[in-house]
Amino acid sequence: MQPAIARYLPRDMAILGLIEAALSFAAIYAVITMADTSGTLPIIADMPLHDAFGLAAVMTLTAAATGAVIGLYRFDVCLDRKRLLAKAGLAAMAAIAIALPLRNKPLSAISAAEALFLAKMLTAWLATITLIRLIYRCAAGARHLRRRILLIGEPDPVRLFKGYLQSRRGRAFVPVTLQPPGIGWKLAREQGIWGIVAVGGEPPAPTMAALLDCKLRGLKILTSAAFHEEFLGRIDLDALTANDLLIGQGFGTTRSGAVAKRATDVILAITMLILALPLMAITALAIKADSPGPVLCRQRRIGQFGRPFTLFTFRTMTADAEADGHPRSAHKRDSRVTRVGRFIRANHIDELPQLANVITGEMSLVGPRPERPHFVEHLTRTMPFYRLRAYVKPGLTGWAQVNVPHGASVEDAREKLAYDLYYVKHRSIMTDAAILLSTIRVMLFREEAR
Repeated sequence: MQPAIARYLPRDMAILGLIEAALSFAAIYAVITMADTSGTLPIIADMPLHDAFGLAAVMTLTAAATGAVIGLYRFDVCLDRKRLLAKAGLAAMAAIAIALPLRNKPLSAISAAEALFLAKMLTAWLATITLIRLIYRCAAGARHLRRRILLIGEPDPVRLFKGYLQSRRGRAFVPVTLQPPGIGWKLAREQGIWGIVAVGGEPPAPTMAALLDCKLRGLKILTSAAFHEEFLGRIDLDALTANDLLIGQGFGTTRSGAVAKRATDVILAITMLILALPLMAITALAIKADSPGPVLCRQRRIGQFGRPFTLFTFRTMTADAEADGHPRSAHKRDSRVTRVGRFIRANHIDELPQLANVITGEMSLVGPRPERPHFVEHLTRTMPFYRLRAYVKPGLTGWAQVNVPHGASVEDAREKLAYDLYYVKHRSIMTDAAILLSTIRVMLFREEAR
């Protein structure tokens, strides 16, 4: 399986990022050196970095790192002009922002020459990124970069699998089927097939022989379950068996890994709580002024190993939201949500008190969403592997939260379970780091947000 960071920043996108970084550095360096006609650069004369190379390197690395965090190198963003320009502009502004504090002057003392100099660097960076992405878009539009995968198997499973792939925004794969069905190295090469995915049960012996021939000749051969896991970052629930859990890779943990995760949780949660205290105080005052009732909401949730605990959040609904005693999930335009509640929900401010749950050990920063006992009982009866979520601590954010929009149906819960089980199987410090970076992207741009 690919490491977590490779799934967060796929290989093709990483190569694109390296190319952009190299060319962006060259463009910024050229602007700086061309501006240095008097022997003194207009903005770095008073900086610790007294050379063009140093400033260009710092700005390029800052822009590249910001781009990776906010999703500039996601495949779907590369094919979406508006989102691309918005994210590229933000990355460029981050590069400018890192350069300005290096000056030994107040920001208000920026001269006209310095402002023009910064504008030229910003234009150079954006022009470079735009040109590279235009070339990339043309190539991707011609399907040179989208991988063609041949689906083989029974008609119904193949149709469902093909429909799922086609429904994914900005998909990097083009599923194809052949009529009449057939497989062979020569045919795959003629059709430009990158790999073959066997959907459903085990193929018959003649097909297995043909698949082996293709694999030995360099074609990638995968089951649908392996494809889901390696390239979609989810578990194929229809293909998951008890045998996979017992003798397959993953779904385990080590004591050292658990200690490292706990230490990271405590350090980050305390730091975040201290930094968030002013915002939490303002939020508490706004809730109190907006509607009658307590500031905090306490709910019973199911934690690790099925143990119940009390979850703390800022109150976002009216005090009598569940006066009838029946728990219900919130939905869009829910009349129970207050004005302040709507705002803090949209910006995830309501979840800040859960940092206390992380510090006390009832939750982790990263893990499956903590659910209420009523919903857990119902979904455990409906889905055979739902209880596996409880083998890790619930989290403030998680792999399902950053990949699946919020939904209250059983089908929505099933889709989230596919991502939750992927996390349970592959959890690690690197996986947590990738999820936390994705969470920043979701919060900034509200992409696939809950």
